[in-house]
Amino acid sequence: MSVVGLGCNNFGGRIDADATNAVVGAALDEGITLFDTADVYGDTRSEELLGRALGRHRDEVVVATKFGIARGELTGGASPDYVRSAAEASLRRLGTDYIDLYQLHRPDPEVPIADTLGALAELVEAGKVREIGCSNFDASQLDEAAAAARERGLVAFASVQNHYSLLEREPEIEVLDACARLGLGLLPYFPLANGLLTGKYRVGEPPPAGSRLASDDERRAREMSDERMAVVAGLVEVAETVPCTLVELAFAWLLAHDAVPSVIAGATRPEQVRENAATADVELSPQVLERIDEIAPPPTAGHDR
Repeated sequence: MSVVGLGCNNFGGRIDADATNAVVGAALDEGITLFDTADVYGDTRSEELLGRALGRHRDEVVVATKFGIARGELTGGASPDYVRSAAEASLRRLGTDYIDLYQLHRPDPEVPIADTLGALAELVEAGKVREIGCSNFDASQLDEAAAAARERGLVAFASVQNHYSLLEREPEIEVLDACARLGLGLLPYFPLANGLLTGKYRVGEPPPAGSRLASDDERRAREMSDERMAVVAGLVEVAETVPCTLVELAFAWLLAHDAVPSVIAGATRPEQVRENAATADVELSPQVLERIDEIAPPPTAGHDR
């Protein structure tokens, strides 16, 4: 897969079919081969629009989708019966006969992970799924899943997709170590911290009209705190010394971690896709990485960032 992936959570929600086609087309033109969606995105429309937009390019890319969250017609969960039915529904919406990476969207405390893995193994054996992964798992849950797969001789998770960025470094406490121990790839989502790391949000200035934080007062107060904005301002200065954009700095920093094979970022316009794709060429020196740690310090166990 490409080191920059396209998150498809905007499809069918913030953007319509025509805009989706434009974004996917730009991604294909830029050599992006990882397309990450979920059955709940766009109230199930994301999968449909992605499948249509890919068209004849389907076999040239890695399609990743997720299941497990309840919303609307989706009952959610990770029971074997639901895994089977959710997979069939995703295959139908995507217009394909196989899913490259099928991910459990979040842990289900009501269902033993071994049962879920058993159903996923059936899908792999049937050729309907090629690899399996999970999302929003902590280190202990990753260890439990790996042990269950090993004990029962089942296919194991190949990846974990968690929130990870310069402003959200919690995976460094335990998850990165678990990935190294278990041979998992970590696929960061929200790598640009809900837009804070795009450079469009500035200290003392209101959010740009139409942005995610412009219409959500509670979220804006949380995300744009004085402390976080001070960190962003410091990172902007670091990016200028590289020199690169803040977006390039955010992506390159994530890709500097051995456990990260690809970074997933959403887009609503082709120019955003092109900007994200350009980050693949940026490398950061040890000195820059040290300066980043001074501005956005790594977390310590027991400390909630």
